[in-house]
Amino acid sequence: MALDLSSFDTDMLAGTHGEAAAFCMRLLTRFAEAVGAKEFIDIEAAHIDGCLYLGQVSLDFVEHLVRHKGRVRVPTTLNVGSVDLIHPELFIGAPEIGTGGARLMKAHEELGCLSTFTCAPYQTMFRPRFGAQIAWAESNAIVFANSVIGARTNRYGDFIDLCCAMTGRAPLYGLHLAENRRAQVLVEIESLPEEWEDAGPSCVAVGHTIGKRCGSLVPAIVGLPQNTQEDDLKALGAVAASSGAVALFHAVGLTPEAPTIDAAFQGEPAVETIRLTADDLRRTVRNLSTVPDGTPLTGVSFGTPHFSLTEFTRLMPLMTGEKPVVDIYINTNRGVLEQLAVRGWDRILDAAGVTLVIDTCTYLTAIMRDMSGAIMTNSGKMAYYAPGNIGVDIAFGSLADCMASARAGRVVRL
Repeated sequence: MALDLSSFDTDMLAGTHGEAAAFCMRLLTRFAEAVGAKEFIDIEAAHIDGCLYLGQVSLDFVEHLVRHKGRVRVPTTLNVGSVDLIHPELFIGAPEIGTGGARLMKAHEELGCLSTFTCAPYQTMFRPRFGAQIAWAESNAIVFANSVIGARTNRYGDFIDLCCAMTGRAPLYGLHLAENRRAQVLVEIESLPEEWEDAGPSCVAVGHTIGKRCGSLVPAIVGLPQNTQEDDLKALGAVAASSGAVALFHAVGLTPEAPTIDAAFQGEPAVETIRLTADDLRRTVRNLSTVPDGTPLTGVSFGTPHFSLTEFTRLMPLMTGEKPVVDIYINTNRGVLEQLAVRGWDRILDAAGVTLVIDTCTYLTAIMRDMSGAIMTNSGKMAYYAPGNIGVDIAFGSLADCMASARAGRVVRL
């Protein structure tokens, strides 16, 4: 079936709004045909994942739009890049990647994108509203927007996300449609490990499981810890999107489209039920580590996705006492960095030897100074990606485990 184009769409294709918009609209129409969309919809916002420098083609695409004086048509946030523009001295990779990466980030700004450079745009002032039609890329941002906020986006990838931003339009298909947001798989947590005081490890274990077992199906989860917070749901979605293709989950009683099981399933039956016990969750968390307890560490990394102010609030009491003997890196965004300065926490962290990484992430680019030993993290996403991305062994643990291990110089459990 042919696309039903609006007069605005046809004007863009004809070049009425400039060559950059026409170029993007041509790509979008081909994409819409490929995914079976019948028409386009207006979007309220976009989030661009293409700031990470992957070679000259990354730069060529964006600079083509810059040369044609293109401008985004909706508020558009930017994902992490290859370098920390606030602290460029932290980058220790190949010079051409540093130079090209910085140029790519700045080229997006020239298109009118906002210099957020964070994988957690939902924790900035640009958080979308419930029900908003948006075009977001970056896997964890997508699943958080859909699940925790109840905004609507598909899993948009590099270049298509920017085309949506440049036109203000997105193809109407997939999770933009209410009927496709129905849960299909019921995930029942039958028991939780009594020794886990924080909800974080349980949420990471559940997220990793649904990523592996649900693929792109929409799960509805019952039985998460009562003390589950927004950052725990962030961690759940991030690892689910990394270990699988999850773009939306419902947590019954916690996320806005799932006040009840029946609401999550829109009155339809589940096609599959997954039951998880405390032992299942323990086993999943244990398997996120590639090294045993007692292994020497050379670093600890937090903030994948970017550390929120709430997470820093939980961390600061753990900073008292002996100074850590290994490097600690915390990835976060510019807005949180400003709040740390207001509270004086940046000085406390600096005195403890903590390196704050802005605009990028340690599992993506060359920041960590010593990777000769294992790296410890409380992030399921970091644990999943880092061995392949940057060639390190990983120890996964709670926030408190990580801090205790940073002081011991080896993997310990509290």
